[in-house]
Amino acid sequence: MRIVVVDPSRTVLKIVMQLLEVGHHEVHPFTEGREALAYIRSNPDVDALITSVELQSMSGVDLCRETRLLATRGRPIYIVLMSSNYEQSKLIEALDSGADDFIGKPPATEELYARLRAAERLGTMQRELVRLASTDPLTGVLNRRAFFEKAEELCARAAAGRLLSAIMFDIDHFKRINDTHGHGAGDHVLRIVAREATTENEMVGRLGGEEFAILMKERNLSAALAIAERLRLKFAGLLLEADGKPIALTCSLGVSEWKPGDTIDELLRRADMALYKAKAEGRNRVAADAGASAMYEGMSGVIRAAARSAL
Repeated sequence: MRIVVVDPSRTVLKIVMQLLEVGHHEVHPFTEGREALAYIRSNPDVDALITSVELQSMSGVDLCRETRLLATRGRPIYIVLMSSNYEQSKLIEALDSGADDFIGKPPATEELYARLRAAERLGTMQRELVRLASTDPLTGVLNRRAFFEKAEELCARAAAGRLLSAIMFDIDHFKRINDTHGHGAGDHVLRIVAREATTENEMVGRLGGEEFAILMKERNLSAALAIAERLRLKFAGLLLEADGKPIALTCSLGVSEWKPGDTIDELLRRADMALYKAKAEGRNRVAADAGASAMYEGMSGVIRAAARSAL
């Protein structure tokens, strides 16, 4: 586990660190609460916080409260408050501040280990719950709710001047696949398509039915178009079958790029319009949003050649 330990006494810090390092935990010590909080904010892989009640610039209780606010955003963080005062009022205050546990200071060795084992069990369960709540159960990519939640973070970066592009795509004639080969085959196709989409290491979500969206940070329109064309070729080249019969599979894709003043809804709306343009022009193709379509037509041959060479 990656554990942040906070105590104004370097002696106590040394004792706790030695106990934790014996258990092969990664320990990050602090004597000041605000510094510890800044570290937790910037390091989402922190698993646990062990903090003394008695801190200087920021109390341990306040540190618990602020850390608990971070932990409610899909970050399971186990919080243990340490105090040499075992009064019931202190225990109640610790739990009300967001602490998961309360331990004496300095902590007894076996008691500390037992509480950390409990922290590991709880953290594992919480991470699994977060995964289940954010993942589409059929395909394993982000579900619609989680996709839009994560999209807001990328949009904030784009509003600050960073590049962001989007791809909307769906499976051509998906109803025909279901009607011809059965819903089991249709589910298999959805899983395979989602798997291929994630090989580009971009943020992929299933928005519903056979419709998917991809967000690509630090990608301009030409880079996004190249990725979309590469995906189109991958999808068309898949050899799938059901009951010994081949499944014809192609996808249509629409691409858009973030513009100043955009929202995630507007970015995806333009990609969706481009997707419908691709379908109207015969399916199994890539289209850019209307504002960029002329540029795309000029570079489409280069993009297709680059996409083929990357396969």
